[in-house]
Amino acid sequence: MISSGKAAQFLTDSDSKAFDLEHRRKIRFNIGKYNTAVQTGLGWYRDHELARSRAAYRKSQIVNNLDQYLLQWEENFTKRGGKVIWAQDAKEALTEIGKIVARKRARTVVKAKSMTTEEIHLNHFLEQNGVESVETDLGEYIVQLNGERPYHIVTPAMHLSKKDIADIFVKHLHIEPTDDAQKLVATARKLLRGKYTAAEVGVTGGNFLVADVGGVAVTENEGNARLSATFPRTHIAVVGIEKLIPTLQDLDLFWPLLSTSGTGQQLTVYNTVYLGPRQPLEKDGPDEMYVVLLDNGRTNLLAQPDKREALQCIRCGACLNVCPVYKNIGGHTYETTYSGPIGSIITPHLAGFEENKHLSYASSLCGACSSVCPVRIPIHNILLLNRQQSVREHLNDKDEERGIKLWLYGMKHRWTWSLAPTAAKNWVLERLLGQVGWSKRRDAIKLAPKSFRQQWKERPKK
Repeated sequence: MISSGKAAQFLTDSDSKAFDLEHRRKIRFNIGKYNTAVQTGLGWYRDHELARSRAAYRKSQIVNNLDQYLLQWEENFTKRGGKVIWAQDAKEALTEIGKIVARKRARTVVKAKSMTTEEIHLNHFLEQNGVESVETDLGEYIVQLNGERPYHIVTPAMHLSKKDIADIFVKHLHIEPTDDAQKLVATARKLLRGKYTAAEVGVTGGNFLVADVGGVAVTENEGNARLSATFPRTHIAVVGIEKLIPTLQDLDLFWPLLSTSGTGQQLTVYNTVYLGPRQPLEKDGPDEMYVVLLDNGRTNLLAQPDKREALQCIRCGACLNVCPVYKNIGGHTYETTYSGPIGSIITPHLAGFEENKHLSYASSLCGACSSVCPVRIPIHNILLLNRQQSVREHLNDKDEERGIKLWLYGMKHRWTWSLAPTAAKNWVLERLLGQVGWSKRRDAIKLAPKSFRQQWKERPKK
């Protein structure tokens, strides 16, 4: 499918990245390491398919009863002094966060890795309002220094080699050139430690909202989220409304599934459940805790029963790691917060269907994404449903629409194919397929000089 605007840019960028051999080498090397680790991790399960089925069932319960679980979670969270902000869209979320930051007269905000804050462009908003926003996850910090968006849901700097990172540190932090990874990590650690103690506000996301205790569960490998939520006097968690799970006990199912599917670990290093601000007998934690419950288009998906399973996603990144399209064109090509297969099915509904419909065509429909999803989202099927919606709403390319109508007429009226000579048919084929890029790196398709019907008529009679 060819269109103008974002779709045309997507095709141009995809073409460039797919033939950038150095980029593909880095991505395949890094994804290869994860895929090897994941295969090892799956071996620790006695029955991984049963775990996937249970997780899919629990998340399906949530998605189909989201209003009830959200109210249950809010009631339990506010009992311990937590404050809840319901944000219909990114603008509302940013406005409310801005009010909190202004009340605290914050000059510095430390921020743990969070895709929802990327979704609402929180860093840009804070910087516009004169507030320093510092990413504390190492990968996020690296891409922030380089002025980029995260490349991958789980691994923001997956597209960078050790040399690339060293060059970024030399350029922006003015250190001596080095190829020692430990020195690079130590440099970032030294700079970030001072930010934790100076920041007035800490921002995190939330991997899960635990309904029965009113908790915000965060899982991480570096400990930066704990520091971001503990040192500052105010903690803000920005979480999508779909991130609920029913009970605290469900974490023993979802935490291992998330880590094994994403990185191959049995469990990530730091797993924390935040139940609100610091209580009277507690020695650490923030004085205030806010949770911004973000809709931002999620109810658009919720309203479509055949597609709402996409809201079951736990953001493990497994579908990105197996996708042949993602491995060739990379994360930045999508120009969206959520890239890869899961991004292709949810972004049109979160960020505007007409502008992002092309993403649902960026797939070979091989089904690898659906086969590895830990909550059994039928991703390849939802991609097809998105395509159907494009056609139903007449959002597809007009040339494509005319071409399909012409083909359909020809299929129903076989005699029309015999009207034109073979040379004319070849000219039409070359023109049509050339428009969609078929002939760019392939030989043009040529029809046989004689049709099967002609050859059948001319066969020797016995």
